[in-house]
Amino acid sequence: MTAGIRPAQKLGLAMCVALVMGNMIGSGVFLLPASLAPFGWNGVAGWVITIAGALALAVVLARLTVAFPRASGPTAFVQLAFGRIPSFMIGWAYWVSVWTANVTLAVAAVSFLSLFAPALGDHMALSTLALIWIVTAINWRGARAAGRFQIVTLLIKLIPLLTVIVLIPIAFGSETPVVTTPFPAEGLSLTAVSGSAILTLWALLGFESASVATDKVKDPVVTIPRATIIGTLATGILYLIVCSAVALMLPADKVATSDAPFALFAETYWGHGPALFIAAFAAISAIGALNGFTLIQAELPATLARQGLFPAWFARTNRHGTPVAALLIASGLATACVVLNSNKSTAEMFTFMAILSTSVTLWLYLSCAAAALRLRVAIPVALIGLAYSVWTLWGAGLNVSAMSLILMVAGLPLYWWTRGSAPASTPSGSEETPVA
Repeated sequence: MTAGIRPAQKLGLAMCVALVMGNMIGSGVFLLPASLAPFGWNGVAGWVITIAGALALAVVLARLTVAFPRASGPTAFVQLAFGRIPSFMIGWAYWVSVWTANVTLAVAAVSFLSLFAPALGDHMALSTLALIWIVTAINWRGARAAGRFQIVTLLIKLIPLLTVIVLIPIAFGSETPVVTTPFPAEGLSLTAVSGSAILTLWALLGFESASVATDKVKDPVVTIPRATIIGTLATGILYLIVCSAVALMLPADKVATSDAPFALFAETYWGHGPALFIAAFAAISAIGALNGFTLIQAELPATLARQGLFPAWFARTNRHGTPVAALLIASGLATACVVLNSNKSTAEMFTFMAILSTSVTLWLYLSCAAAALRLRVAIPVALIGLAYSVWTLWGAGLNVSAMSLILMVAGLPLYWWTRGSAPASTPSGSEETPVA
């Protein structure tokens, strides 16, 4: 090992669970009740199907990790099943979706923070860029620094969700009766359920995070399956409870028009003061997810470089074990994305980035399920995951699916440029120290 290089410290179970849950619990859940309000019972059905689909895909990733312990994450599974080009296309597109998602998360965080400091909202692009580079600096310090920050932000972001759960029995036990609001009486519709499912999936993106960061995980064959299943199940149950409570215990018309449904819930059943803190927690939630995906935006191209699919210099690390070239390039591209979209409104920028990120990530999920079938791993569950991915892509619409396919093809020049070059060497792993 080069002199001055510190042994990279790997992520243990606690940090991996924090990575999974922290990346899943971003900005989406705090706005989701308003988006789902018009769907009524179709929204509930969308939640159930999305949680079931996410769990099926989480099991697929867990079983693939156990079956192929030397493979370094989802792109390696796709390469084993279908070859280099499909693996590159999925890895490239997912990498782009990660740093575009980071733009979305940074925009959301600044939007929430602007309630306390309006000047941030007056300079949205500049504030967004500052946040992206602050989190980049944290990740420069290595997986240990990012992992600890992830645990702290996860604990903080759980507070508003747990507050809703605590307020439910308090509200029903008070002297003032709680009038539950029934969902609209419209019947279930496949189109409406599918439309709601793409929204609920945005709030659940990230359950694959531990498997993507395989090279930074201690004992990945044991840790990744546990973290993936625990994180996905816990987040899904938490979402289902709190979103249902907000939808059923508040007037549907108020929820549908609210910019902050959780704050409205807290104000209704607690008071105005605590409601202001919900915005702060939502900002911290988005920042925590931004931190987790910033770790992914560096580790994924480094992994692809070690597979020989990206140029080898993407895997170069600093003395903290961070793939600095990949980290800085991704943050630089996110910066360009913010600058190019600076003339758009906050809502327009958020919507565009969210749709692009969700549609591309769906192709990763679909490919992993198909790889499991090809490799004969967890076949029944893989069939469920594959069916769910195809169905949700259909619900996203032809334009969105076509956009993500174009994005995959757009990266092929990089593949042809890299082809024939030697894969990057795997960093020394025997000296790495486990981190809780």
